[in-house]
Amino acid sequence: MLDAFTPDELAAIRLSLRVAFWATLGSLPLGIGVAWLLARGRFPGKVLLDGLVHMPLVLPPVVTGYVLLLLFGRNGPLGKLLGEVGIVLAFDWKGAALACAVMGFPLLVRAVRLGLEAVDQGLEEAAATLGAAPPLVFLTVTLPLMLPGIVAGAILCFAKALGEFGATITFVSNIPGRTQTLPSALYSYTQVPGGDAGALRLTIVAAVLAVAALVASEMLARRVRRRVEGRDG
Repeated sequence: MLDAFTPDELAAIRLSLRVAFWATLGSLPLGIGVAWLLARGRFPGKVLLDGLVHMPLVLPPVVTGYVLLLLFGRNGPLGKLLGEVGIVLAFDWKGAALACAVMGFPLLVRAVRLGLEAVDQGLEEAAATLGAAPPLVFLTVTLPLMLPGIVAGAILCFAKALGEFGATITFVSNIPGRTQTLPSALYSYTQVPGGDAGALRLTIVAAVLAVAALVASEMLARRVRRRVEGRDG
């Protein structure tokens, strides 16, 4: 079956999976922390933080990519700092991972936040009453109970990263073998005569990966939820 794809197509698929993996993995710790602040925190500016987190959902992706280019480009303030230690994000696959992480972050935070809000705080209070320190309460009580939300959020972020196009192509361009992800390769096919067959192949791959991610999210969340409920029972 792989023989049906060109080397550039296979490279784009592999790069998309690589970018989506690192975008999701890098987003998880911060996403859990931000979800905790939004669900449990009481502080000035909470509404502003909530708005900033969800802004990539309402802004045109190209705008998000352009802002990333201004900040993390070679002449950007953060790009210069990272360049001094040998980290270059613009026009590199790591920049694509950053763009995908930014675009998928709101979905991750929302799912984790919903999972956290479903946790019975009475169980946390009971653990604290028995002498457990707050970090121990979080690790042994809160985290397992919110795990379905974390799993669902991580896979939704992964699926979003697989399909991200606008912010990615604006920030890292569309360089075959280096920054060309699956959506970028599909776009390239639509711009050349006779590219319909290649575009169709990549469309099928993108659809299969997206459906697989969503089904896996639902199945894993249900399995984790059953295990948590069974243990609690």
